[in-house]
Amino acid sequence: MAAQFKLDPFNLLDDETCELRIRAAKATLGQRLAILGHHYQRDEVFRHADFTGDSLKLSRQAAETKAEYIVFCGVHFMAEVADIVTGGQRQVILPDLAAGCSMADMANLVKVRKCWNELTQIIDPDESVTPVTYINSAADLKAFCGDHGGIVCTSSNARAVLEWAFSRREKVLFFPDQHLGRNTGHAMGLPLEQMVLWDFTQPLGGLTPQQIRQARIILWKGFCSVHQMFHPAHIEKFRGEHPHGRVISHPENAFEVCQLSDHVGSTEYILRTVRASPPGTHWLVGTELNLVNRLRAEMAPKGVVVQFMSPLVCMCSTMFRTDPQHLAWALDNLVAGQVVNRIQVPEPTAGSARRALNLMLEVVD
Repeated sequence: MAAQFKLDPFNLLDDETCELRIRAAKATLGQRLAILGHHYQRDEVFRHADFTGDSLKLSRQAAETKAEYIVFCGVHFMAEVADIVTGGQRQVILPDLAAGCSMADMANLVKVRKCWNELTQIIDPDESVTPVTYINSAADLKAFCGDHGGIVCTSSNARAVLEWAFSRREKVLFFPDQHLGRNTGHAMGLPLEQMVLWDFTQPLGGLTPQQIRQARIILWKGFCSVHQMFHPAHIEKFRGEHPHGRVISHPENAFEVCQLSDHVGSTEYILRTVRASPPGTHWLVGTELNLVNRLRAEMAPKGVVVQFMSPLVCMCSTMFRTDPQHLAWALDNLVAGQVVNRIQVPEPTAGSARRALNLMLEVVD
């Protein structure tokens, strides 16, 4: 077996050298390789992706690709999903193992099991509650949903998934992002008082038995640190300066931000909506900076202005960990016959998680 290239020398390479090595490795590996790139990746990495998209789109691409190697330029849970949906038949690689998700870390299996057990003091969750996990979660939480008649959702299909869940049981336990759950539930006509917040640091989530019994959605106290940066004041300032402007936000934003927006939707929805707008439109966009910057550059020649919502730089720090140096290192090792940073979800976790993911794909098809 060929010797493995160590990472340290690659960290000293400049971006231009990495660019050349990445292109050379892609040419050598050909169809054996598929690089998946999430919209929030930095440009120096994103440009090398064979497939780009949000979590749902990339999940489908991972399931459909015949490539031997899937290099996922995203974060850990995304690489886990790729391994799960391919049944372990592809070798999934995450260039930097430190690329995680702070939102996903806010819910872990121990905390969710504790919540489920505490709910049994008030109701029978296996009879009345469908667990729904946002795809931004660890594989064992997807497996928990699969084992309890639950399902996975993305920001693209959260409404369809919740409608399915309510057709089966009275309540939903939604984790880890409270804002996606609240914004989606409100858009479906649920009053805010029927969507209660489970604080995992408090006994019984900080809720009363009556609140739990009356709740339709029990929201986990989690959030995306990037989307926490956007505030109603940013929209109000924009309205004052550009009264004919349009505001579009990701549903991971706070309820108040989404209520003030003209459009709310996933990254794919944001891209599709802005791209369809006529010349002269001015957009304020509330999502991650790399995506907004690329969209701004794309739309400027078409006479459409795209403005980032926050006055502060606001990008996903964990997505940013995947840099050209790590990508070049991973690809050079593949050329040399070495697989580094392979992500493998063990059975039976993968089987249970696959059940919840496949159910999502069935519901939204």
